[in-house]
Amino acid sequence: MKTRSVSEILKTHVRLELECVDRLYLNGYVPSLQTGGGISYFFGVHRGQPVVSPALMEQMRKDWMGRVEAWWDRQQVPLVEFAKGERKDDLAQRRRHRWQGGAGVVFVGTAQEKEWAVRGAKRVSCGGTVRFDFERRQVFVKHYYFYFEDRGGGARDKRRPENGRAEQWGPGFLKVCSYFPFAMKLCVNGHEWAKVQARQAGLEFKALDNGFASCAQAQQFQSLCDGLSAGDLEALLGRLRARIPWPWSAADVQAGYDWTLSIWQLETSLTQVFDQPRHGRELFESIIRDNLDLGRPERVALVVEGKITAATPGQFATRIITRDIHPSLHVSYKHCGLKQYFKEGRALRTETTINNPRDFEVGKALKNFCHLRPIGRHCNRRLLDVERAGDMTCYSSQTLQRLIEPSVTSDGTRAPGLKYGSPRVMALLCALHLMLMVPAGFRHGALRRQVARLLGVEEAEYRSTQMSYDLRRLRLKGLITRQPGTQRYTVTPYGLNLAAMLTRLHQRVLRPACAAVEALPESSDPPSRLTAALHELQASISELCEKAHLTKAA
Repeated sequence: MKTRSVSEILKTHVRLELECVDRLYLNGYVPSLQTGGGISYFFGVHRGQPVVSPALMEQMRKDWMGRVEAWWDRQQVPLVEFAKGERKDDLAQRRRHRWQGGAGVVFVGTAQEKEWAVRGAKRVSCGGTVRFDFERRQVFVKHYYFYFEDRGGGARDKRRPENGRAEQWGPGFLKVCSYFPFAMKLCVNGHEWAKVQARQAGLEFKALDNGFASCAQAQQFQSLCDGLSAGDLEALLGRLRARIPWPWSAADVQAGYDWTLSIWQLETSLTQVFDQPRHGRELFESIIRDNLDLGRPERVALVVEGKITAATPGQFATRIITRDIHPSLHVSYKHCGLKQYFKEGRALRTETTINNPRDFEVGKALKNFCHLRPIGRHCNRRLLDVERAGDMTCYSSQTLQRLIEPSVTSDGTRAPGLKYGSPRVMALLCALHLMLMVPAGFRHGALRRQVARLLGVEEAEYRSTQMSYDLRRLRLKGLITRQPGTQRYTVTPYGLNLAAMLTRLHQRVLRPACAAVEALPESSDPPSRLTAALHELQASISELCEKAHLTKAA
C-alpha cells in the first residue's frame, strides 16, 4: 500500500481545525514593592508607621492568614494539605467532579514551597540608630492554593451579562505565598474559557478533553477563541478579589498597591481532528518516523508519562515506542518548546509553550498577550510546514545542479555554488531548520551561532565574513530572502523543502553508505567475491532508500 504524505492526509482527512490559547500561567506582583526603598515607603509613608521593621511584615502576614482561616470556616470551604510528591491537578480534578455549585472556591490547598520573599537585615549606626535594609531572598514557606470555578450558576446556566459578553473562565487556581509581598500565580485555561463562552452563546459542541472534538459552526468557534484578550484576565482578577480574602486592604488597593499580572507561561495550540482515527495514526507515525531530526538531537525526544529512573529498562534516546506508551514529539528553542502528540486517538495536537516572552523580543507585561499569541500560532504552523517539507522530495536533477554549480541570476549577479556534502554547506542547511521558531526572521549572528555549533567549532573560528558570504549564497540561490528595510532573513518555502530533502538524503543515505564502503576490507581476492560484495552493497543502499522514503512513488 502506498504511504501517503503528511500534506495529503492533512488536506483530505481533517474535519475540524481550531487554534486556541491553552494553559495560561500568570505572575502577580506589586511593582512598587520590589525594592527596599519601595517597601520602606509603603510602611513608613503609606501606612504611617514610625519605625519600618520586619515585624510589620510579620504582623501583616499573620493578619491575612487569620482572615483566610476565618473565611474558610465561615464559608465551609474544604481545606486540603498537599502531600509531598502528590499531583495537585489529579486531586483537584476529583474534587471538581463533586462540585455542584456555580462560581466559587471548590477547596483550598496548602503546601510548603520555595518562593522569593522579603527579608530585613538590622543595621546599627555609630550613633546607635537602628534601621533595617530589605532584600529579596528565596525562602521555603507555606502557599495557599485557591481552586475556583469561574462560571455563573452551574454548568447549565446560559445567562449572559448585560453587555452581552461572557467573562467566565471555568476552572482555575490562584496560588498565593503567605510571606510579604505575597507573590501570586494565576493559572487558567483558554479551552475552558472557550467552552463557557460557547455554552453561553448557544453553540453546540462535543468536548475533547482539553479541546473540542466536533462543532457545527467551526468558523464561529474560531472567532470565539480569537476573542480572548488581556482584559478578560484582568476582569477575572477583579472577580476573585470579591470571592477570596485579599492581602491588600481597600486603602492599599486605592493607593495602587495591588497585584499586577505578567505572563509567565503561555501555551497556544492547534487541534486537527480526523474523520477516522486510522488516518490520524497514519499521520502521526509518519511524523515520528520522518522528523526525529528536527532541531538539535539532544533536544528532540519521544517522551512517556511516568517517572524514568536509572533502573527503568530500555535505552531512552530519541525514540521510544512500546505497548501502552503514547509517544510525543518535542522540539526546544531557548526557553520555548513545541510538542506534538496524538490526542485521545482522534486528533493531532500541536502546542507551543512560551516560558519566557523575551525569547521573542517581547516583554512579560500582560498587555503583550496580543503579540505573543500570534507568535505561538506561527510556531505551530511552521512546525507543520517543516513536516510537510519532509515529504516533498520530488525534485529534478536540475535542482541539485542549480544549487551546487555557480550561476548567474536574472539581473546578472553571479551566485556562488553550494557544494553538497561539504561540512559547512550541510551545517548551513541544517541550521535553516532551527530558524523555524523565529517568526520575525533571523539575523546574521543567530544563524552564525547555529552553524558554528553544528560544525563543532567556536564561534570565533567561523568568522563573520564567512557568514556574510554564506548568507549571500543562500539568498542568491533562493533559499532565504531578506525582509525589506531590515537586516533580518526568512527561509523561503523552496529553501525549507530543499534543505529538508538534502539534509535527510545526506544523513540517512550518503553517510551510512559511505561508511559501509570505507568499512570494506582491502583484498586481492578473485573478482567473483568482489562482485558479490558489490551486489550486497547495492542491496543495502536500496534498503536505506526505502527506509528514507526516497524511492520513486508508484
